[in-house]
Amino acid sequence: MPQAQPPWPARDKLRVTAVRAIVTAPEGAPLVVVRVDTSDPGLYGLGCATFTQRYAAVAAAVDEHVGPLVVGRHPADIEDITRLIHYSSYWRNGPVLNNALSGVDQALWDIAGKRAGMPVYELLGGRSRSAVEVYSHASGATPAEALDRAEALIAEGYRHVRIQLGGPGLGTYGAPGTRGGYPRSPFPDGWDVNQYLADAPKLFEAARERLGAKISLMHDVHSRLTPKQAIVLARSLEPYRLSFLEDVIAPEHYHRLPEVREASPVPIAVGEQIGSVTDAARLVHEGGVDLLRLHTSSIGGLTPTRKLVALAELLGVRTAFHSPGDISPVGVAANLAVDVSTPAFGYQESHTYNEATHEVFPGTPVVRDGYLTPSPEPGFGVDLDEKAADRFPPTKFLHERWAANVRRPDGGLEAP
Repeated sequence: MPQAQPPWPARDKLRVTAVRAIVTAPEGAPLVVVRVDTSDPGLYGLGCATFTQRYAAVAAAVDEHVGPLVVGRHPADIEDITRLIHYSSYWRNGPVLNNALSGVDQALWDIAGKRAGMPVYELLGGRSRSAVEVYSHASGATPAEALDRAEALIAEGYRHVRIQLGGPGLGTYGAPGTRGGYPRSPFPDGWDVNQYLADAPKLFEAARERLGAKISLMHDVHSRLTPKQAIVLARSLEPYRLSFLEDVIAPEHYHRLPEVREASPVPIAVGEQIGSVTDAARLVHEGGVDLLRLHTSSIGGLTPTRKLVALAELLGVRTAFHSPGDISPVGVAANLAVDVSTPAFGYQESHTYNEATHEVFPGTPVVRDGYLTPSPEPGFGVDLDEKAADRFPPTKFLHERWAANVRRPDGGLEAP
């Protein structure tokens, strides 16, 4: 296609020369990273475009549709380029297109930081905190196992811990389940909501008894409750003073979040499954969340995220950005750039990457004593070794195989 030209002259001859997606899976989960090269030898940027469950679609969108729009452009025109990509498909938004956009957008910010000789957070206004306090995940098939893991995290310096419990059936989220939990049912490996609602308060009662009052506790519902069930759960957990309940209802019912939040004594954190900046802004503006649990890549990258965070600050909403092992270290660095620069920061999810990931992504952020500190290097401070990345090809359908078996005891599908 002809190179897209902006309606103004560039002040120098620097241009984008290539845009491509790179897919690697050093921990098993496919990670998508976009590399944007420029006419200045050695000057390139990296951005996270990871949509693990549809990684091939994102890579194709980058290579076949999004990338050609950017080649020939000046990499400083971030706002115009991201708007062009957003409008260019006519049908806008959704996680595939927005992850493709995010990869380009974050890579352009990485280039901007490198050109300025500054970390990206300084381009966003500089630090409002020295480091970012994070939380990690403790899970187990039994309360004792989950709390053993929580104590191990606390010993490492974590002061915020998300706790998940397994139980009957294989559809449990974030913790191992037990096969054949409902032997007299049509689907013996099913997940039962009533069992879950009964067990969750017992888990957190045990957690407070064992871990004490000072540790910050969280819990992820994973979108499996009706609005009324979500309120019942929140009220049952009130005595245990959770820092937040995550994803209490399905995205299809987010119009009900304001009533759930109003009735809940526990702060509500939502947002990782949102696929557009408009939907995320609506959550904040209409009072659906206490903590915006954004998946930065799925709404289009750093450019829309910084705008949403400004809105959240003005309306008294805090952030709790999504960042498990199926976000690339480049995406973690982008999260950190926002976290460290906004007064609206609340919590940051963390993940301890394996050695292979550190080899593929030199500069991968590391948690120390419960904190993440952004790199002082120009840009995001994370690189990509493509030869190492090639040793870890992705595998399709990992999530789908699990999701197909997340069912109720009667055999009906449940939200994975």
